[in-house]
Order: sequence, then structure tokens, then C-alpha cells
Amino acid sequence: MKRPLQAIAPFLLLTLGLTITVLAQTNPQQPARQQLEAYRSRMLQEKLFIHTDRSFYVAGELIWFKINYVDGTFHRPLSLSKVAYLEVLDKDNRPVLQTKVALAEGAGNGSLFLPTTLTSGHYLLRGYTNWMKNASPDYFFEKSLTIVNSFRKLELPILKDTLAYDVQFFPEGGNLVQNLSSTVAFKAVGGAGKGVNLQGILLDQANDTVARFKPLRFGMGRFTFTPTEGKQYRAVLTDSRGRTFTRPLPAVRAQGYTMQVEEIDTDQLRVTVRSAASASSPVLLLVHTRLAAIQADQQTLRDNVASFTISKKSLGEGISHLTVFDASRKPVCERLYFKRPEQRLSLDAKIMSGTLSTREKAVVEITTQDEAGKPAPTDLSVAVYQLDSLSSTEPGNILTYLLLTSDLRGAIESPDYYFTASGPEVSEAADNLMLTQGWRRFQWETVLQPDRQQEEYVAEANGHFIRGKITNGTTGRPVPGISSYLSVPGKHILLYASRSDDNGRIQFEMKEFFGPKDLVAHLNPRDSLLRLELQNPFLERYSATRLPVFDFPTTLKEPLLARSVPMQVQNAYYRENLVRYHYPRVDSIPFYGNADEKYRLDDYTRFPVMEEIFREYVPGVMARKRRNGYTISVLDVPHKDFMSGEPLVLLDGVPVFDMDKVMAIDPRKVQKLDVMTRHYIVGPLVFDGIISFTTYKGDLAGYRPDAKALLADYEGLQIPRDFYAPRYDTPQQSTSRLPDLRTLLHWTPSLKTNAQGKAQLTFYTSDQAGRFRFVINGISADGRAGSQQGTFDVSSVIK
Repeated sequence: MKRPLQAIAPFLLLTLGLTITVLAQTNPQQPARQQLEAYRSRMLQEKLFIHTDRSFYVAGELIWFKINYVDGTFHRPLSLSKVAYLEVLDKDNRPVLQTKVALAEGAGNGSLFLPTTLTSGHYLLRGYTNWMKNASPDYFFEKSLTIVNSFRKLELPILKDTLAYDVQFFPEGGNLVQNLSSTVAFKAVGGAGKGVNLQGILLDQANDTVARFKPLRFGMGRFTFTPTEGKQYRAVLTDSRGRTFTRPLPAVRAQGYTMQVEEIDTDQLRVTVRSAASASSPVLLLVHTRLAAIQADQQTLRDNVASFTISKKSLGEGISHLTVFDASRKPVCERLYFKRPEQRLSLDAKIMSGTLSTREKAVVEITTQDEAGKPAPTDLSVAVYQLDSLSSTEPGNILTYLLLTSDLRGAIESPDYYFTASGPEVSEAADNLMLTQGWRRFQWETVLQPDRQQEEYVAEANGHFIRGKITNGTTGRPVPGISSYLSVPGKHILLYASRSDDNGRIQFEMKEFFGPKDLVAHLNPRDSLLRLELQNPFLERYSATRLPVFDFPTTLKEPLLARSVPMQVQNAYYRENLVRYHYPRVDSIPFYGNADEKYRLDDYTRFPVMEEIFREYVPGVMARKRRNGYTISVLDVPHKDFMSGEPLVLLDGVPVFDMDKVMAIDPRKVQKLDVMTRHYIVGPLVFDGIISFTTYKGDLAGYRPDAKALLADYEGLQIPRDFYAPRYDTPQQSTSRLPDLRTLLHWTPSLKTNAQGKAQLTFYTSDQAGRFRFVINGISADGRAGSQQGTFDVSSVIK
């Protein structure tokens, strides 16, 4: 029986352009493979890569960033989520900066100003989408930044000389099983977060030496031994100063499975599975690269051993998972394998302007090609900045992130090494990394369970979601089925409505919602016993990443001064140019579109009472005063009769539920009046018409919302800031006495090469002489990623 294609989420097929292979279930190994494919279909994996202009900043500077948004399997640009969340976290995971960024066609960009209230230290930049909140925060993009506040005295911690090494041991496949040979990988990290060179001896409980070991690179290495029944093992490690300490090995199990992966030749891998049980039971090996299943093979244990062969050519580039299941389809062993990419984007950048001097135009020709040398149109981000002893040697590489860093837990030391280094030890070093930092983005229990669970967070396919909750003010319990409203007061009428679900949750979809806004969130006053609260849109769960202790050597004081002075000059002389924004085009038509009846009150006789307005020239509205107050009805034009229910009445977009207060509005402060003379649907709610008043200033003209309404200052999507750099096209500009001490010469978040893979970049040097670096990151439509960096010199001698 074949799985119907209708079972696969159609929006994923449209987004990724994939063909999901429908597999027959005649073979026993196929159900697990099908379940993995089905999981990938419904649980789209998203990835963000964030290119920042630099990694070291001084307070008062701007962080410029570009977001690449791709699917997590094939790394093709996505267009599903429309919002990315960016945060800068301190060492205690407290957010010091937060912003929301619009995504379109697989990309977004923006900037963050670093205030002078920040303390000096290491910070973590992280980014994610609303859909990514369903996964572990370890899945989010993370990048370490260093920020130094030159206006404050550096308060550096006292570094103690301790044996605070983090040493961990990882049996291949997951477990040590008695009497089964196992490869054990280890990783030793020092206080600075870098690998350390420790010599080790493995001892049993009788202090007999079982194995000796030392790291190959970055504090990682391996050894092989066979744990014996009834024995316990410990490792004695010695650092470069001769100091020793002891660490235990993971517990040895009496029963279980082990696996070993070895290269047969340049084209094949052998996976050997061993079991402590004597039964001849079947085991299944499932291989996938980022959830794209490659191989499912079943073998029967013979003499407690089963062997599988994998063709390296069948593996996807980057990290693949090799999982062993027992006869009951329970995962019992797992490890990772890294395949160095062959399909990659080739980036070539040449400075065509020769030797450069200060205040001179630089021309850079950029070419993008695939691995076969064919043109590859690509969307690039480019940063050009001055090199100094403060600059990081690894500014960020999109290729290494997508194929390596994003699929491993924790910080990776020198990820470029695994892509660019040569020699026989590179493969072993990469395998050590796979053994020590392996993890997966899902739980097998979730994949194999038959019932699909509803995810808490949905993809923001049209705009930002503002979420909240309605509870009973007395008991605190969630209340379902309650209508709520969210409005943005102003001349641009925006109103959103929601009805609480079984858990009291409400959700407003804010399309084209940019910049800081005043929000009014409230319920109908008749629901006065209920409480409405808005939730923090940023996730308050964090990864296990720990920033290293901040240490700023005194030798860097001069370079810091050389960086701080240009920042102050820029803010003093170019402040107006640094706050230019590119305002997105937003539809100014009210949420209800073009009104059925429009009245500009200045075109009519000005009456001091609202009732006279309705009676004299608004035939679509009827107001009647009764014993318990006013009632207002709107004419149902198609049926030529007044509707029986209450209309939605708005004042500058804020609902007014008390009709007496509506009639008390001073018409002389109202500029225009719109009427919708038909039933109108707002979200899940239906109203018998709409009456919308707009004041001259859009400030509610003194009207105060209900006392229980929630008033909030809310930051919408970030309004992009224009990157400014002076030009020196004329002699007058070149000889200007206005100082130009820029250390960041150029930043562009989107430079696209044409069909021939060509693009030209131009910028002007500043008054700063010295060595400069350019860093380029890009990704093509078919998912080829590439990065390139280089240096050039700027002379202070004017030609």
C-alpha cells in the first residue's frame, strides 16, 4: 500500500519544490524510513545564518547584519516565515538588545545600535523564527560577539589558575557494553572555551594501564578498548604544567549494542554492529542527511555481529546520521559522519582599482560559479573593514555554518579547518568532532509515534503574531471563547480581532507592522471580570552555550583607542546621515478597505452634536435614544433594512463599545467618517456594519479607552536603516576638511550577481590608512553556499 500524496503538507512541497518518494511497505525496513520522510514533510526544518559586518565592536557603533533564511535539509532559500527574531544576550542569558526583522525571498537585513550603557564583555547573538521556537534553542543561530565600552572603566574578573578543564568521554554509538570492543572519543576544553592538550591514561580499578591517549587537534582524540565484566575505569589526565586530575568514564552496561564506523576505501564505509545478547535477531541501519533518508538496510546478527556497507557517494554533503534499531524498532546506537562538500559556490573577488590611497574609489569585480565553473547567480552580503588586533580571524562563514556548525551542538573551534585543510589527519579530526559533539534536531520517539501532535508555534507566513492570554481575574484560569481586540491608534486605521481557544490563548496576525507603535488591547467592557495579557514574542528558553570569561589584555588599549575615536567622530559629524531609514511601503487603506460611505466633515455643515451628524447627512446610520441609553444601527444596503445587531464603532481605530460615549464624541474634532453598510468579518468575529471616526491628529481627541484596556508600547518589525558612506567624486569632496575616520568602509546586505555570475562593487576609502579586509557570504537559489575573504592595503600617500 502506498502513502497518498495528500498526506504530505502541500505548503512544504510548494516551498521546497521537492518530490517525496513513495515507498512500498513490503520490506520490513521501509516503515522507519517512511516515518522519517513523513516527519520531514510535516516538520519543515528552518535555518538562519546571520552575517554581521564584524565580530568585535565598541559601544556607540552599529551592528549591521544580513539574514539568510533556508530550509534545513537542502539549504535552499525559503519564503515561508516572514519574521525573524534577533537578540543579543549577555553572559547570564539576559537580553540587552532585541529586534524583529522582516523576511522576504529567503533574506532579511537590519542594524542594531550598541548603547553606551552596555558593559564590556562577550555577548551572544542569536536568531530564530516563530516556527523554530518549537525546537530546542540549540537549533537557533548563535554567534559570539565582543563589545567593549570605552567610556567605562574595564572591570575584568580575576582569572584564577585552576584545573577547571571540561573533559568528556563519548563511546562511539552511545554506550560502553562489557566484553564488546568500543572506540571512545574525548574532548578537553579550557576556561577560554578552546581545546587543550591533555595527556591521558586509562586505568582500571586495579590501577592497571588499559590505554594511553592524547588529542589530535582542538583537544579532541580517541582510543579503543574492550571493557571487561566487573571492572570500573577512570582516566588520569595531565596538563602541560604537569598537574594531574581524574575523570570517570561512562558506565559500562551488561547488555546492549555497540557500533563502529570505518572507511573500507575512498568510496565506502563499513558499519559494524555488535550485541552482547546471543540471539540471532535482526537490526536495522537507517542513514539520513538532515532528515533526507538515504539508506535503510536490515541484517541479522550472526555470532552477535552484523555488518553494513555504505557508499559515500550516496551520502549528502555535510553531516549524516547513522542510526541502528533493534528488532522492536527501538534506536539503540547512533553516530554522525561528515562528508566534505564537493558542490560549493566559488567566489572570486578582485580589486580592479590597483593600489589604493585615502579617499579613493575602489572597484571590486565579483564572480560566482558552481563547482563546474558555470555561472551561478547569487545573493551576496559584503563587509569591508579595517584590520586591527581587535578583529576576529573568523568573521563567519555561511558554508561551514550550514554544513557543519548548525548541525552540531556547542561551539566549534575553527570550523574552516574541516573544509580547507589538507592532509591525512583532517579526516580523523573531523570524525573526532562527529563523535564528541553529535546530536540530532529531533527525538526518534516523535518521529515514530503514530499520532501527530499540534505544534505550539505556527509559521508567521503573513506577518508578526502578537500572542496573549485571557484568564479569569479571580481564579487565574484560562477562559475560552472570549472575543478580544487589538488596535493601533492613529490615522491609519488598524484593527485585529481574536477569540480565545480552549487554553485561553489569543493571537493577532500583524501584517506590514513596522516600527514602534502604541497598542490598545481590550475586551468588551461587559467582560469586566476577565483579564487580558500580552506575551513576550521572544523565547525565554536558552541553549546550553556558555560564553568564555571576558579578558581584555592591556596590550590592546591602543588599538581600542584607535577604534573608539573614529566611532565618536562618526557620531559627532555624521549623526544625521547615520539615522536615515528606508521606510517600507505600507498600504494606507484602512483594514476594511474602501468604505461604502465616506464623509469628510469639513464638506458639510458643522454640527456640535453627533446625533445631528447622523440625522442630517449620514443616512446609513440611525441613532436612537432609549431609556437605557443610545442604540446605533447601520443600514444593510443590499436588503434595504437596518441591521439588528450592534455595529463595530471605531475612534482612530480603537473600538468604542458604549454607544453613549460614541454620541458624546465632539464632531468638531473629527476629520472624516467611514461607514460599512453591510455585515463585516474581522478575524473570527462578525459585525453588523462598521462606523469609523478619524480625528484630525489621530490621537483619540481626548477619548480615554476603558480602564481595563491594556495600553502598551510595542516594537513592530525593524525599519531598515540606510548604510551611509561619503563619496569623493569631485575635487571639492576629496579636499573637504570634514574628518572621515571610518573603519567600516562598506556594508551591503544584498549584492546580486547576474546571469553570467558577475557583479561590481564600488566604495570609497576613508582617511584611515592600513590593511583592510573584505568578507563575502552568499547562497544561490539551488542552495550552493560560499564565502570569500581577502585583504588589501590603503596608503596615506595621495597620488
